[in-house]
Order: sequence, then structure tokens, then C-alpha cells
Amino acid sequence: MGYMTSQYRKVEPARLEQREAQRHPVLLGRASVQDNGKETLEASLVDLSVYGCRVLIDGGITVGDRIWLRLAGSHPISATAVWAEGNRLGCKFDEMLDRALFRELTIQGC
Repeated sequence: MGYMTSQYRKVEPARLEQREAQRHPVLLGRASVQDNGKETLEASLVDLSVYGCRVLIDGGITVGDRIWLRLAGSHPISATAVWAEGNRLGCKFDEMLDRALFRELTIQGC
């Protein structure tokens, strides 16, 4: 008795969303990023959740860097760069973002 060959091929597993909270789009040109005592870099905030954000920035930050974010005049927020693609940088806040600041930033973007 011969073996039957399968017509199915192996498929890569689906990419699952791993964020703890939904990100909300914002359109703020005022953001800055500082990497442990280096010069402050101008950035644009693209989206935001209470746990992290995505910014557009021209280099200078790599995955794993501990950074300080200043969003629209807020106090510095400590975070870690968790991914980078081109000029896009994903950051995870060390502490959950204050909900009042979150509301203020997302309302401005509407």
C-alpha cells in the first residue's frame, strides 16, 4: 500500500496583536525623544495607548534603548524602544500613561 501525498502546504502562523491596549491615532507634531543624556530629537507622535506609542523620528534610537518622551509639553515619560522600522519607532512606557494626559492627547488629534 502506497502513501498518499498531502495537497496541503505548510503555512506560517498568523501574526497576533500583542499590545495590551488598543492604540488610538493622533496627529501631533510636537513630541521629542531623548536617549540617556544625548541630544533631544524632534519626533511626531503617530498613535498612542496608555501603555505605549509610535513616533516618527530620524534615527538615533535603537531597539532596547531607554528613552525619555515629551508629548505635547508633558513631563518627561520614561519608556523603552521595543521596535524600529525605518523612521518609525515603537515605545513601551515604563508606567501606564496618566489617563487625563491620554484623553488630552487623543482629543487633540481628532
